[in-house]
Amino acid sequence: MATAAARPPSNSEESKLHFRMINEQQVDDICIHFFYKPHTITLLTATLLSLMYFAFTREDENQDSNIRVGVLVVVSFFMVVSVLAFPNGPFIRPHPAIWRMVFGLSVLYFLFLVFLIFLSWEQVKTLMYWLDPNLRFAKREVDIMEYATNCTDISWKRIMSHLDFFAFAHFAGWALKALLIRSYGLCWTISITWELTELFFMHLLPNFAECWWDQLILDILLCNGGGIWLGMTACRFLEMRIYRWGSIKKIHSTTGKIKRAVLQFTPASWTYVRWFDPNSSFQRLAGIYLFMILWQLTELNTFFLKHIFVFQVSHPFSWCRILLIAVITAPTVRQYYAYLTDTRCKRVGTQCWMFGAIAFLEALICVKFGIDLFSQTEILYVVFWLLCLALITLLCLYGMVWFEQNKLKSTFLQDEDRGVSNSGSLCHDETTDQKDSLGLSQVTRQRKCLAKNRVVTSEEEKKQ
Repeated sequence: MATAAARPPSNSEESKLHFRMINEQQVDDICIHFFYKPHTITLLTATLLSLMYFAFTREDENQDSNIRVGVLVVVSFFMVVSVLAFPNGPFIRPHPAIWRMVFGLSVLYFLFLVFLIFLSWEQVKTLMYWLDPNLRFAKREVDIMEYATNCTDISWKRIMSHLDFFAFAHFAGWALKALLIRSYGLCWTISITWELTELFFMHLLPNFAECWWDQLILDILLCNGGGIWLGMTACRFLEMRIYRWGSIKKIHSTTGKIKRAVLQFTPASWTYVRWFDPNSSFQRLAGIYLFMILWQLTELNTFFLKHIFVFQVSHPFSWCRILLIAVITAPTVRQYYAYLTDTRCKRVGTQCWMFGAIAFLEALICVKFGIDLFSQTEILYVVFWLLCLALITLLCLYGMVWFEQNKLKSTFLQDEDRGVSNSGSLCHDETTDQKDSLGLSQVTRQRKCLAKNRVVTSEEEKKQ
């Protein structure tokens, strides 16, 4: 009996398969198979044995210690479940299990925010004081520091006093943003609109007040501009790099093995990012605009959270959240870019969905517990902020699309000129040795020769 022919995949099945390829990247060339084989039974055994050890060997007389250890163990075992159950995500380096745990951490943070939003202000403060009793005496930076004072006093000593660890973190943060976004236009648009955001929200967050030289020179030019340049320079280097990965087993020298192990923490490949296309649809431009608005909201949440809940930027609550958001942003940007530019990708990735939910929940928490702060909001400032943000963003998007169109046009003209010059040399005998009885110009003759060469080339291709 003849077997039935294999049914071709439908559009819905093809889109689902493509979505899985984006969100569940597989490792093609495996060097050491031990690290990529499933060890579920071994992991289950180790998990149960460690749980039995901690449950029966530690002293449980201290109730506060019991809760702390219990929460820590719950988080640890949730990471184990994340490695087993969650998707790989769009990255495979240094190991897919790392990005599964990153997604697991984002899920835990999301659930914590959902739990937090149903508490009262007194319960939230009690929880914070339980986690860190020193927060009872915490003060905001604005209570112990002065902002935007004596702006006319510009000295080298005062400028150097602003170049502290936080300035370096600011610089490194923009370098990381440039590595993730990979677009000069988008990075500079976000940088400029964020400075406007600080100006419009200065009446709510006094630490946004800065001297003109601090905002223009230190922030925009040095930290933002220098970080963007460094990140984009690294992007160009990674684009030019040739990715040829060999098995570590085939490397015989110790130095070579160590170098290959270190390179495991570098990208396995590099995708050329092109946010804009000369024929970009309105949906694609609207998606980029939404991306920039969400980015501004995430940055605002950072400052509102530490101002409302009273902890400084150096506190673990602040920098742990910043590190978590930074790690989550990497797969989020990749998945969102695929959703905007890939016509076969019909929905956003799981990490991208989680990032949007986290940003929205953080904003809700800020509004709920900072109702006294937001009651002082100048509505006119917020309206102007939204209008300026929309106008500047749309102008920048239009400028970047116009740049892409002119870049494509110039590239086409250069290719056209190269073809004309090459064809002119091929038709040299026909155009110079014989007199043109029709009186055609040189450009016309070259275009005719170019068309002739194209016809010959197409005929040769058909014969082949």
